[in-house]
Amino acid sequence: MGRIILITGGARSGKSRFAEEYAKRYSEKHGGSVAYIATAEVYDDEMAFRVKLHRKRRPSSWTTFEAPKDADKVLDRAKKEHNIVLFDCLTIYVSNMLCDIGDITDSDLNYRTVMEKIGLLMDAAKNTDGISIFVTNEVGAGIVPANHLSREYRDVAGIANQYVAKKADEVWLVACGLPINIKEISKRSTELWQSI
Repeated sequence: MGRIILITGGARSGKSRFAEEYAKRYSEKHGGSVAYIATAEVYDDEMAFRVKLHRKRRPSSWTTFEAPKDADKVLDRAKKEHNIVLFDCLTIYVSNMLCDIGDITDSDLNYRTVMEKIGLLMDAAKNTDGISIFVTNEVGAGIVPANHLSREYRDVAGIANQYVAKKADEVWLVACGLPINIKEISKRSTELWQSI
């Protein structure tokens, strides 16, 4: 059975850097090789710059897989060759799915489409040996977006994050570059809450 690690945080919180460090340390301690699964598609200079920054930080020994769609199949393929997979990121993957849906006004369809794909991704992570590290964004911590697509994205991404967090063995929140093991804190908080 595979282990799932979820790393979340806001934009520029340091979550990807922490995920990369986690993968490096895990590889050094337990051995094995790292596969990096990238979900972003480059459509403009801003995204090209972000991808360039991520590439510069990654060790040359890591193997990169592109997975803007059908990431479960790519993860399954990566796990056949590597025991450590770093998936960056879930929220871009959700965005890709929503952009592929012709009419985003059907919230039920949007939710079902995304959750089916995220479910397949979690199955692929759990049903293979090794560790899968997923990076995601906390997109709902700001103001309510003005347009329907942005609200739909925020809502579906939040629901997907909750689902993955339940499946995950560890959940880390990164704020200002500092990692906090929130699954561990949540367990203690739940025990305290249930004792009231």
